[in-house]
Amino acid sequence: MSELTRTPVLYELYEQFQADEDMAAFVHRVKQRYSIATLERLVSHGSRLVRRAGVLSLGHLGTYEANATLGRALNDRDRGVRLLAENGIRAVWTRCGNSQQNSDVCSIVSLNIAKRFDEALSLATRFLRNCPWYAEAWNQRAIANYCLESFDASVQDCHQALELNPYHFAAAAGMGQSYLKLGCQAMALESFRRALKLNPNLEGVRANVSYLARTLNDS
Repeated sequence: MSELTRTPVLYELYEQFQADEDMAAFVHRVKQRYSIATLERLVSHGSRLVRRAGVLSLGHLGTYEANATLGRALNDRDRGVRLLAENGIRAVWTRCGNSQQNSDVCSIVSLNIAKRFDEALSLATRFLRNCPWYAEAWNQRAIANYCLESFDASVQDCHQALELNPYHFAAAAGMGQSYLKLGCQAMALESFRRALKLNPNLEGVRANVSYLARTLNDS
């Protein structure tokens, strides 16, 4: 019996988590029993609960190396897997470097959440001079540029994020929003379709695709 057909211990650990809702204990137990490589393999398991447990675990324990696995899980046939994969992949996007680099990117995220966009833009720009390979920093600068109404700059930052991370559905969706602000509806539709292909769970993006397709008579 192969690893992907037999029922692994991860199934039991996930059932225990569902019963006690103790996330810290679940993550600790999984870390004691499984390597990241094995968790990535179990994301392809036949059981939806094992796949859910796998993506949940990777979201807490995985590094950016799990990006592709979680990206593929965004298209899983099970909605629970898809939703957990979306949360997980957003988390690993901020684990692309060393501890200081990851902390700096989290600071940029926090500045954007707090609507301190000028500060976020400044910190992201300084960060990217030294770490131009960090996709999430480009995405966060794109957010700051968008909110500061620098839409052309936001598009360019989104392009860069997607060049570095082809699973970055948020950058694709953000690019679509910037193109809308620039009046480029066809480019916005293309960007939104790209985002939706990466992550079919983006209902707001789906609505934009439907509206723009009708508007442009592009089916």
